[in-house]
Amino acid sequence: MSAREYPDRPWVGIGCLAFRGEDVLLVRRSHPPRAGEWSVPGGAQHLGETAEAAARRELLEEAGIEVGPLALVACVDVLHRDEAGVVRFHYTIIDYAGRWASGEPRAGDDASEARFFAPQELPALGLWEEAVRVIDTARKRLAGF
Repeated sequence: MSAREYPDRPWVGIGCLAFRGEDVLLVRRSHPPRAGEWSVPGGAQHLGETAEAAARRELLEEAGIEVGPLALVACVDVLHRDEAGVVRFHYTIIDYAGRWASGEPRAGDDASEARFFAPQELPALGLWEEAVRVIDTARKRLAGF
């Protein structure tokens, strides 16, 4: 069990959405929580690392992608309890978004797959409702960015 499982405090996670035209980059998670599901690329912020630097690092590590300027999009709490109601995972995730600048999707770090999805493909992925909301918010935010 890692220190992230049954934590004594929430962990700060950073997500980074990359858009290439209308297509959004997603990764398939390799580890809990949400192992096997498509999700926004991201991970834990390191001590001494700015949130924006963490977003760029996680995007590059998980998917091999770089983006231009980043927009702050959302803050999401991920809270999973076990059968007894005890908090098993608690992440507070700060999500950023940017337009694709370079790289081709490749799975790395704790992702088993990485690829861009067209908007019409998203409903078939069974995304977490918060991921859908953040993707929609990011599209709107980048429209004026």
